Amino acid sequence: QVQLVESGGGLVQAGGSLRLSCAASGRTFSTVAMGWFRQAPGKERAFVATIARSGSGTYYADSVKGRFTISRDNAKNTVYLQMSSLKPEDTAVYYCAASNRYLSDTDVAYDYWGQGTQVTVSS
Repeated sequence: QVQLVESGGGLVQAGGSLRLSCAASGRTFSTVAMGWFRQAPGKERAFVATIARSGSGTYYADSVKGRFTISRDNAKNTVYLQMSSLKPEDTAVYYCAASNRYLSDTDVAYDYWGQGTQVTVSS
């Protein structure tokens, strides 16, 4: 089992930055791939970014490429999502997730989910 707790969400103006954190517990963190997803009101949950167990590989949704950076600190059992040049369309609840298998851009590949943190970008 892996427990995940997100933090760092909030209200920010367009063009601003936020850093989300996701703290993991319950299992050796370096054995799981991690991902970030988001869900905007009235929309399905969508992939944002993923990172391999060692941190050596990352993959991003086209909509955030060049603006968001995923990273992890296995010593601190934490994954981060640095978000820059934020746009109103980035407004959503952001979820972190852990996969026993491999990094993936599909939510069905993830076994554990956090409760989410709200990010609101004002225009």
